[in-house]
Amino acid sequence: MTGDCFGVLRTPRNDDDTMKLTILSGGAANGLVAALSSQLKAETGADIDGSFGAVGAQRDKLLGGASADLLILTSALIAELTKSGHVVAGSAADLGTITTGVAVRSGDPVPAIGDADALRAALRAADGIYFPDPKLATAGIHFAKVLERLGIAGEAAPRLRTFPNGQTAMAALAVQQGGRPIGCTQITEILNTKGVALVGNLPDEFALATVYTLGICAKAQSPEVARRFAAMLTGEGSRELRRKLGFAS
Repeated sequence: MTGDCFGVLRTPRNDDDTMKLTILSGGAANGLVAALSSQLKAETGADIDGSFGAVGAQRDKLLGGASADLLILTSALIAELTKSGHVVAGSAADLGTITTGVAVRSGDPVPAIGDADALRAALRAADGIYFPDPKLATAGIHFAKVLERLGIAGEAAPRLRTFPNGQTAMAALAVQQGGRPIGCTQITEILNTKGVALVGNLPDEFALATVYTLGICAKAQSPEVARRFAAMLTGEGSRELRRKLGFAS
């Protein structure tokens, strides 16, 4: 690969002669990556080959041998993978902090969720509760604990609808017909899904704010393009976009 920090980068080509930047990412960053993909294409000629899902599942893919140029996971996982040598030391950069919130279908009545009693009542009134994987997804793991703390995990179990990540959970919520469904995931996934509306963050006593961080893979096939895209994702030029999509500084 050749190039400089301002010129067009030349990346290795696949058999179909299309340049690719391979990304393993938490679903929370899907909207941001998509919004900046055309800029990357214009500057480098590279398309994005992205996999978005629960952060634990994405880590497991990498450790299982999946190839990637760039990772976007929680700060804790990037630190773990840097320590193990899977991420280039010094390449980590924060995209921002994402809170976890509650969603309903667009147009549905907005329930009160301001404290534990209100949230408990809203969840009890719902005939379907949509959220991501309670074992591998950041928001899913947390929300399962919230149900336990509210004392309704057992009674809610028949109404729980779990999905591989928050994006698929919200997409399913959006098309659910009838009833009074509700959802919970990171707010970037709510804001990035048509047909659902953000009610608000979880009450303070159950709040979850997660820092998302990127890192360059140690075995990246296109490290220069990965660094270019990392700068786009975290730079001043995309600050307002990140804010609109739910990332806080």
